[in-house]
Amino acid sequence: MSTRFEWSALVLRVIAGLTFLIHGIDKFQMGLGNVAGFFGTMGLPAFIAYFVSFLELIGGIALILGLGTRLFSAVMVIIMVGAIFTAKLSIGFLSGQAGAGYELDLALLAMTLSLAISGSSKLSLDGALFGQKKNA
Repeated sequence: MSTRFEWSALVLRVIAGLTFLIHGIDKFQMGLGNVAGFFGTMGLPAFIAYFVSFLELIGGIALILGLGTRLFSAVMVIIMVGAIFTAKLSIGFLSGQAGAGYELDLALLAMTLSLAISGSSKLSLDGALFGQKKNA
């Protein structure tokens, strides 16, 4: 992979990871019971709220560190598709309230899809632990 591409993938990885980490922390601060209740208002089972909260927290840390980038990015793609179609699509792209439409979810979907496809080994634990892998 070219050096410029690796640096841009690093930026995507760290910003996406930081965003997911902060959202995960926010869910824990709200109380997972409250998050589960919110998910329930959309007809989703409570366990999904716990699953998403833990994945945002752990996945955010993993992305920042570059550990399992492709795997965690693929999982985040699924979470973002779910968020868009269950909670945000009916609100619209922009709802008039900052961050309430699906614009952020769509941007995170694009970022994580890119990372799931390409990976990111620059300044990553994957690169340090397993070496740089040649791309096909």
